[in-house]
Amino acid sequence: MHTLLPFFLLMIVAIVLLEMWATKLKVAYPILLVLAGLVISLVPGLPLIKINPDLIFFIFLPPLLYEAAWSISFKEMKKWWRIIGSFAFLVVLFTAFAVAVVSNHLIPGFTIALGFLLGGIVSPPDAVSTGAIMKFVKIPRSTSTILEGESLLNDASSLIIFRFALVAVGTGQFVLQDAALSFLWMVLGGAGVGLLLAWFFVQSHKWLPTDAPSDIALTLVEPYILYWAAEQIHCSGVLAVVSGGLYMSSKRLIFLNSTSRIGSYSVWESFVFILNGIVFFIIGLDLPEIVGGIRADGIPLNTAIGYGVLVTLVLIASRVISSYTAMLATFIFRPSVAPRASTRRRQLMMPLILGWTGMRGVVSLAAALSIPVTLSNGSAFPQRNLILFITFVVILLTLLIQGLTLPLIITRGRLLEDFIDHGAEEETRKSMKQGLKQHVYEFLKTKYETDLIEHTGMEKFVKQWEERAKATDDTWMNEKTKVIFVELLEVQRRYLVELNKDPTIDEEVIRQQLYQIDLEEERLRVL
Repeated sequence: MHTLLPFFLLMIVAIVLLEMWATKLKVAYPILLVLAGLVISLVPGLPLIKINPDLIFFIFLPPLLYEAAWSISFKEMKKWWRIIGSFAFLVVLFTAFAVAVVSNHLIPGFTIALGFLLGGIVSPPDAVSTGAIMKFVKIPRSTSTILEGESLLNDASSLIIFRFALVAVGTGQFVLQDAALSFLWMVLGGAGVGLLLAWFFVQSHKWLPTDAPSDIALTLVEPYILYWAAEQIHCSGVLAVVSGGLYMSSKRLIFLNSTSRIGSYSVWESFVFILNGIVFFIIGLDLPEIVGGIRADGIPLNTAIGYGVLVTLVLIASRVISSYTAMLATFIFRPSVAPRASTRRRQLMMPLILGWTGMRGVVSLAAALSIPVTLSNGSAFPQRNLILFITFVVILLTLLIQGLTLPLIITRGRLLEDFIDHGAEEETRKSMKQGLKQHVYEFLKTKYETDLIEHTGMEKFVKQWEERAKATDDTWMNEKTKVIFVELLEVQRRYLVELNKDPTIDEEVIRQQLYQIDLEEERLRVL
């Protein structure tokens, strides 16, 4: 342990430095982390990092999914639920099927069950990689919502395929009726457990005498409890975390105060960044062990690389085909929501954006590493080392090929110019702030009309909201006006919650303003 601890500390420092470098180069930081891990893995004398396959899902997946569920707009997800659902379930199933068929026919020793196992591992795109790349290009809110929503749900669908294939490989049989019932239980049971426990967590935060540190500590353990509880009754822990996270995110204004919300945002941002960084580093560091495994199985390195390239091409082709199929279906069945572009070329190239955002990462690595070394009868798990190597090649190639070229495709092709309204968000923000000002002013005039006449501090309140000016002097703030000011902040929150029910309002703008109100309340506490 005393030798591994300095190594992990140096790894975290390296992750931070590489992320800074990636930002300067305008490159997605997972790409640099994987390459750095590859380089470091070649250094002799480094300690060998081994992670228990039974714990890989439990350590990394719950917090990553939980944070993603808190970040996404559920309102926007509902707006695009058809395409999100098709990419998260149908496209994942189609991709896994394509990988299973190709690997069964072209890779010696690969049964159809092993093919579906590999397909379940490599079918879900990685949201972290896509998000890191999208920082450097401007994309429409609808596109980012589709990608974020897909990433939340496709992990669950791919891992369900992975689990069924794992059973089929171990038992040598697959009963469709039993699989269908198990699938329903995993989906419904996972979502039910997540919602039930999330409701309990919300009530606990509300009624227990918690403060900001204890609230934040509870949010750190809640995703692990959600995942563990669902897995104990053999339903989907991933769906439990996702459904529970979405529910708690929608109730954040109810059970967390402004201090807890601001603090948890910073803590979770750093926590998830470190977890993602470690995973991508491990991808590179694991290369020597993976290569050693396929050599021990007597598989030439060039042959294994060829298999990895083959599966990567199948994945890219499957997703691009699915994107164009989805666009065609939209034009046929729902032409009113189909994307419109100024030229036919741009319209035909639009599905390429969704099709090209297929970088693999954390979930694929976690699934591959969780394959048991032996079957229940004690024999070696078939093709385990080759599956690990193919997964590694897929992750590396999709990060390098798609990750490095996606920004160029978007910017040089000017594919999204017709779909980005640069003034819409600013106009929404301006209208929202005007509505807030008017709403607060009317609230003051209605509830505190007498105080407005008798107290000079209250007159400054009114003047502040009427003229949109901040007071340069805090000496006017006494305990009475502080209580009223906190009430005004809560009035603004309620106004924004009601405003968010308008389907035309971007929820991200609402969330940014709510965060500003939280900051204002924290500033008020220290006056």
